[in-house]
Amino acid sequence: MQFNLKKIDPEVAKLIVAETKRQRYTLDLIPSENIVSRAVLEALGSPLTNKYSEGYPSRRYYAGNAVIDDVEVLAQERARKAFRLGKEWHVNVQPYSGSPANLAVYVGLLKPGEKIMGMSLPFGGHLTHGWKVSATGKFYTAVQYTLTREGYLDYDEITKLAKKEKPQIIVAGATAYPRVIDFEKFAKIAHDVGAYLMVDMAHIAGLIVATAHPSPFLHADIVTTTTHKTLRGPRGAIIFANRNSIIAKRRDIDIASAIDKAVFPGLQGGPHDNQTAAIAVALKEADMPAFKKYGHQIVKNARALAHALQKLGFQLVSGGTDNHLMLVDLTNLGISGREAQDKLESVGIITNRNTIPYDTRSPFDPSGLRIGTPSLTTRGMKEREMKLVASFIHEVLTGANAGAVGKKVIALCRRFPLKY
Repeated sequence: MQFNLKKIDPEVAKLIVAETKRQRYTLDLIPSENIVSRAVLEALGSPLTNKYSEGYPSRRYYAGNAVIDDVEVLAQERARKAFRLGKEWHVNVQPYSGSPANLAVYVGLLKPGEKIMGMSLPFGGHLTHGWKVSATGKFYTAVQYTLTREGYLDYDEITKLAKKEKPQIIVAGATAYPRVIDFEKFAKIAHDVGAYLMVDMAHIAGLIVATAHPSPFLHADIVTTTTHKTLRGPRGAIIFANRNSIIAKRRDIDIASAIDKAVFPGLQGGPHDNQTAAIAVALKEADMPAFKKYGHQIVKNARALAHALQKLGFQLVSGGTDNHLMLVDLTNLGISGREAQDKLESVGIITNRNTIPYDTRSPFDPSGLRIGTPSLTTRGMKEREMKLVASFIHEVLTGANAGAVGKKVIALCRRFPLKY
């Protein structure tokens, strides 16, 4: 019997068509979103979704997992290859997404109530870096570092805070920080107080693979990442654990085993094997020469977009960007992040409202917009198109010629179509 989605469930089929059309004819400037290949989609929609495989390769609780073992080992090997790592790095590709991956590190290496130190959410950090409403802030004691008024990390202040609080894990990483993070400095800060350095590279993983951003692997004890965003794979996550971690050895902990046990059986049941296969496909794509060009073009595009926006009078937190994203401070325009987001969406430009450092507005209606270039770069756009996009944003938010922008957006999307 052949199954056809349109026949079996026309309602869902219609919604998928509608969402695909929306993606085709809008400019996606959300830094955490991207466009996967057909090959990744094929793996996600494969019969691997039928299998149950609790455990790890060669140590499963179900029969019939020989092929699944090969898929998972392949994903692990490709992760090491893409990030230029040796066997001292243990790789777990089973976390369902970035948040459970980060939580698994804490569960594996800390006791409840022990201390995490991470970037404060309103300053660009992530919920799972110890923010109070997250499980990571409820089950562990959280200490938060912030940014300077200019929007930069202050490593001297972070050092002072670490010496005062003596956390067990320091997290380096962000969701809305447009500058390069100095992982070497973070490692010294962490190791000087006896803490693990955990790097959450979810946003910049694809840039690191492409050598468009410094790598954390020379300095970190643990590295986590999602597999979408700049890495351009499916929704999922990877945890890398350094078997040579001086902190783990000092604490007499088998860091690889501790993290594996935290993922399964600690937090999850069986992995999503179709997701694991899609991660493997994305990692193979990331190891191709074209991916390096793509990663560097993301940064070039972000800098071009930032520069064009500044020339049009927009203020950017920290004055620019070193990576894939920028944070626009809308205060001088007299509009909120939510208002700007809604106006832009009405003409097909998709952004997300975001707090800025020392924001006085509510997180639901903050003073900033977070925008990035991964999706537009995947579509093939370059610096010239970034200038156009900046002009579109300016026209909409200043009311100069907002009505005509929607047609211009569709025309640009047609010049750089999706592959499906």
